[in-house]
Amino acid sequence: MRTLTAAGLLVALIATLAATVLRGGFVTDPAGLSWWYAACWVLFAAAAAAARRAPVRHAVVLVLVGGAAVAATGLLAEPRTSTDSYRYAWDGRVQAAGISPYDHPPADPALADLRDAWLFPSGAECAEPERHRIAGPRGETHCTRINRPQVHTVYPPVAQGWFLLVHAVAPDGVRHKALQTQGALLAVGTTAVLVLVLRRRGDPRTAVYWAWCPAVPMEAVNNAHVDVLGVLLSVAGLAVVVRTRWGGGVLLGAAVATKLLPAVVLPGALSGVRRIRDAAAVLLPAASVVAVSYLPYLLLSRESVLGYLGGYAEEEGYDDPAARGRYGLLRLVLPDAWAQAAVVVVMVAVVAHVLWRGDPDRPFSGALLVTGTAFLLMTPRYSWYALLLVALVALDGRWEWLAVAAAGAARYVAASAVPDVDVLGNIAYGAAAVAVLIGAVVRHTSHRPHPAGHAPRREAFGRVAEGRDHRGPLR
Repeated sequence: MRTLTAAGLLVALIATLAATVLRGGFVTDPAGLSWWYAACWVLFAAAAAAARRAPVRHAVVLVLVGGAAVAATGLLAEPRTSTDSYRYAWDGRVQAAGISPYDHPPADPALADLRDAWLFPSGAECAEPERHRIAGPRGETHCTRINRPQVHTVYPPVAQGWFLLVHAVAPDGVRHKALQTQGALLAVGTTAVLVLVLRRRGDPRTAVYWAWCPAVPMEAVNNAHVDVLGVLLSVAGLAVVVRTRWGGGVLLGAAVATKLLPAVVLPGALSGVRRIRDAAAVLLPAASVVAVSYLPYLLLSRESVLGYLGGYAEEEGYDDPAARGRYGLLRLVLPDAWAQAAVVVVMVAVVAHVLWRGDPDRPFSGALLVTGTAFLLMTPRYSWYALLLVALVALDGRWEWLAVAAAGAARYVAASAVPDVDVLGNIAYGAAAVAVLIGAVVRHTSHRPHPAGHAPRREAFGRVAEGRDHRGPLR
């Protein structure tokens, strides 16, 4: 019955996800779309809870098969809530022509010969939402699907190599489907890696937190965000670093060279490390991979390989404590001018705790604490950043941190549907912070040792059921 319950809720989740993707409405009806997103998250919570109670063998099959079906729902329509994948397609096309993606913005007339009617429509199509006007090679007005067409690309070299690979293997005319398909493959691959890791080091049923999470089909598949590649490399790196530090460092370096954000998991990879040489065994390979991946672009590019990174950070308000939506929870209790300093102090304390007290056999636990804390302090406005957090939850099992991912989705999707998006963001992230605190208190209380002589009887039976009693292993 537990397996059937989980399967029934999974079917309902898949149907709701499919309807949400097919419906769209991010620009035309954000309020309606927000309710569909909310329904997806509620069904996900119920389905994941049911899967965690199902027998392990049945649950693993459900997680793997259901994860593939959940990911496939993202393939049902063109990107609905983000246009980033159009930049990916353009960067891949530019590289295939032998040009560095860092040298020219998409609006540069020097690349006009690479334009096509899909990425650079004209006429009536330019009146549709999320089209950006640019000048044609002879001064006429055209438009493009690519956001920020006047600025250089911001994506690091491993991501650029991935864009080139997808462009090279994709058949002509597939348009957005090539990037969405690779997103689905990476998402399902991440599920498989999670199950393999957790079969050895935990409960494989917690992989459901990634496999069935609505953020995966929406952001990794439908919007085809390259973050999913960084997630896969991060998960693999944290699993490998327990056995071989340099191998984990290589994978984590590749993750950082994909999207930069995975750098927040590095403290987790160093959990409990007390010797400098042990830390160097992780950090030096990671830094070497980043440097080597940038080297070809440094040699081929005339412009900075950092692209629009500095401008993006400024645009997002990370350097301005008074920027709208940034450091929202901190600014509720502190003056704006103190917000950045508070972020630094708290993050240093959390990282120090992970480095000194973290469990080296569970690097993903420290990585989740650092990553989740960073999200709560910085209150990011883009929901796809949380893909990394979702995967860490699946590895570690502390499901309450999923509330942070749900908060990011609520803030992003409903931004145009409310009078003040900052208020919405503070409510969503504030509720997530409360959920995390409650989860921490409950876990601490449930693991508190009982007074001598008063241990519950079920604990004694639990030890026998696990194959041990006071006399040693059962045969």
